[in-house]
Amino acid sequence: MVYINNSTSIAEENTINKKEEVTNMNVIKVTEQNFEQEVLNSDMPVLIDFYADWCGPCKMLSPVIEEVSQENSNIKVVKINVDESQEIAVKYQVMSIPTLVVIKNGNEVMRSVGLIDKSQIVNMFK
Repeated sequence: MVYINNSTSIAEENTINKKEEVTNMNVIKVTEQNFEQEVLNSDMPVLIDFYADWCGPCKMLSPVIEEVSQENSNIKVVKINVDESQEIAVKYQVMSIPTLVVIKNGNEVMRSVGLIDKSQIVNMFK
């Protein structure tokens, strides 16, 4: 009986994760494998959202990041899970999350640490 309950919760969790991936199609999940291609070699400015699944403020910021992505076709928005991509987080000296970093032409030009509103995120590109 416990096995069935565990299987159900795993199946439910997978369904939830798949739904999240589908609804966040404008935001690209970046790892060490695709970081150079998606961020450093991008021909447009990139907003990186450094986050973790367990981070409350990160979860609050996530829908705002999605809105920014949908409303601004002139920027690329990516998310980097600091638990899964620790080398990138260390390289960019991410000490607290959420941390937002703007990259232009492969270089960091702006950074924000903590929860901020949509207008402040958009202003990072001006």
